[in-house]
Amino acid sequence: MSILSNRIITMAESETLAMTRIARELKEQGIDVISLSIGEPDFNTPDEIKAFGKAAIDENWSHYSPVPGYPELRKAICYKFKRDNGLDYTPEQIVVSTGAKQSIYQLVMSLVNPGDEVIIPTPYWVSYKEIVKLAEGNIIYIPTKLENDFKVTAAQLEEKITEKTKLIMFSSPSNPTGMLYSKEELRSIADLLVKYPHVHVMADEIYEHINFMGKHESLAQFSEIKDQVITINGVAKGFAMTGWRIGFIGASKEIANACQKLQGQITSGTNSIAQRATIKAMESSEQLDQDIENMRITFKKRRDLVYQLLLEIPGFETRLPHGAFYFFPVVKSLFGKHAPADSLFAKTYGKTMIEDSTDLSMYFLYDANVAVVQGIAFGDDQCIRLSYAANDDILKEACRRLKEGVERLK
Repeated sequence: MSILSNRIITMAESETLAMTRIARELKEQGIDVISLSIGEPDFNTPDEIKAFGKAAIDENWSHYSPVPGYPELRKAICYKFKRDNGLDYTPEQIVVSTGAKQSIYQLVMSLVNPGDEVIIPTPYWVSYKEIVKLAEGNIIYIPTKLENDFKVTAAQLEEKITEKTKLIMFSSPSNPTGMLYSKEELRSIADLLVKYPHVHVMADEIYEHINFMGKHESLAQFSEIKDQVITINGVAKGFAMTGWRIGFIGASKEIANACQKLQGQITSGTNSIAQRATIKAMESSEQLDQDIENMRITFKKRRDLVYQLLLEIPGFETRLPHGAFYFFPVVKSLFGKHAPADSLFAKTYGKTMIEDSTDLSMYFLYDANVAVVQGIAFGDDQCIRLSYAANDDILKEACRRLKEGVERLK
């Protein structure tokens, strides 16, 4: 009998982090692996934000911070929500946490009782499922299709809503697909939610600033359902601040207070220096806006480059993403093919047939030396996810290796 709890035994390791770990181990063995597995901008934090953080150290912001975040930061987040999203929140409705992942965890733990139903459209970000499992909720999946840009419709949601439904979880722009919802699509979801006031929606908007289609649209903009929506955001992706670990929510006071209560027993207030730096990110400036825009433009150019390269790979079926920095190609036509008998994949796993997205991802890792993430990690075994948060030369070489790897399959 294991000494470990059932909850930790049954919890899956984050597949994105697992693939990154394996790729790192191979690199340490001297193998030239290109990792397209992790969702991290390859930019540095803008200088203005760094300067604010340095000043905070010199000004001795080194003591415990309030559990939900410094008042100045929560006020700045309210300003950001109003300026960028047209959302009216008060500081009491904001909770700042150690990354958006903690924000999501606290939300689910504050809302979901054992047996409550949580609707998650697939594909989804890897941690949604495991967090709901920790809360002992019942997950109701809604599969989506490439031809519909992997987006769920209000009609599909309504088919799954029951009296036990507590929460719907989705992201826009999406990780892993890179697709985003239009205002019209969100309007139809809002019209549906009005009929079901017992249902809440988590709108994960962490990729808000990496948007290639124009203005970002928030579900909470529709006033009749605003208190049913919990908006998740943070500074990791859009501001290249992954290591600063700052996420936050905008929610009704009841939900914000619940998340604050839980956070007070887990981590208390998040990193004081990171919070002070985030004030500058939220307040923005002409130079900072330009820095963020330059990152967005660069990501768009990379997207266009990789799209053309993926179209040249046999068996890859994809569409042009509208945001974030991922492709999620359908690769099911490669299942059933065989890797060479002398391939490292065959030697490692004792077989040659590529049966699913995990096999294909491992084949690419061991024999093409490119780390991608299996689609099953996101709830869709027909696909793989690859990040284009890397420079042009790396992306060209990675796609060349992937193409050659596919051409070696028989």
